[in-house]
Amino acid sequence: MSLSGDEEEEVLSLLRSAGDRVTTPRRLLVRSLFEAAGHRTAEELAAEIQARAPDVSISTVYRNLEELERLGVVTHSHLGHGPASYHLASAAHGHLVCRKCDAHVEIAEGFFADLRRRAIAEFGFAIDPHHFAVIGLCAGCQAETEDPGDITAG
Repeated sequence: MSLSGDEEEEVLSLLRSAGDRVTTPRRLLVRSLFEAAGHRTAEELAAEIQARAPDVSISTVYRNLEELERLGVVTHSHLGHGPASYHLASAAHGHLVCRKCDAHVEIAEGFFADLRRRAIAEFGFAIDPHHFAVIGLCAGCQAETEDPGDITAG
């Protein structure tokens, strides 16, 4: 996704309206989020920002990501055992991750709608399906197992 000046200014205006200052690290982080293809860890974003502004610390990146998430600009997901990854909230989606080969599949927002309704109806619990990944085996890894229906094999 490429960044238009209007999109960047909308996010920066949102920060200002929340009482936040628009610092160089914040501006660079917003630009990196829009320019990034797919999910990015805080460390990947920090490396990109530090290439342009070497004095920006990883803790600054984390603080700014937290603020952008609080404002609804970004969301983070846990896609298995690695660090959290971030992407624009406007591109919200669910995730399927193969536990064997680490393949990622992005799935439409509505995929978990029935699960969300059932969790509320049966347990009074509202899940956030963007925050986690469903772990299993992709079609290719299933084909390599003796019993493709047994996701515990491998």
